[in-house]
Amino acid sequence: MKEGRPILSVITVVYNNVSDIERTLLSVINQTYTGIEYIVVDGRSTDGTLLIIERYKDRIAKLISEPDKGIYDAMNKGLAAATGDYVLFMNSADEFYSDETVANVFATAKGADIYYGETEMIDEVGKSLGQRRHAAPANFTWKSFKYGMSVSHQAIYIKRSLTEPYDPKYKLSADIDWILRAAKKAKTIVNVNQYVAKYKVGGMSKLKHRQSLAERFDIMKRYYGLLPTLLNHAVIAFNLGWYWVKNRRTND
Repeated sequence: MKEGRPILSVITVVYNNVSDIERTLLSVINQTYTGIEYIVVDGRSTDGTLLIIERYKDRIAKLISEPDKGIYDAMNKGLAAATGDYVLFMNSADEFYSDETVANVFATAKGADIYYGETEMIDEVGKSLGQRRHAAPANFTWKSFKYGMSVSHQAIYIKRSLTEPYDPKYKLSADIDWILRAAKKAKTIVNVNQYVAKYKVGGMSKLKHRQSLAERFDIMKRYYGLLPTLLNHAVIAFNLGWYWVKNRRTND
């Protein structure tokens, strides 16, 4: 703790995303909250991404640039390097909702195990697509993901002492398992009742949607049981279809 304030380790992982990385870097660097340890894990990019990162290296606490075995291997490297009281993953193309976001989050309550908020979706040019289809629950627990990932990875601040490495057997959905493992240990979980992140639609889970769904089903089956997961997926399918009818997009 620095002067009574928690230190937040913000971790950004990136590989060959020269078009978006600067926006993410500036989103973190421009936070008014000063208790931030910024860690950037680059997979040895070859498209100019690393050159942009190096422009801001004086504002980055730790920069790791080396080949990795995938996104969760890179995230595990960032997690291992973190020394803050809390950790947050703000990966390439994602942003804090405003420059005051981190300060606002920690002002809501002291010493919570987990803080979480709402996420705004944005398109390829930064235009708002509104709130995620899975709105953040009023009271989040480890049971809250039974109908889908209702809190996005960019919108949850977890006490580092509760975290464990990401499970490498999941290539696209290990973040769900990681959050649920921490949430099962948490005693105090605080909804900050505000937007805290902007998430760019798309990503690898969209490109490999079937594999992502299979992993999510396996994770939910482990936590909630086979029959409840089957029944819950019927609800998920109905909600997805109804949302598409009304909005012509999914906003996942």
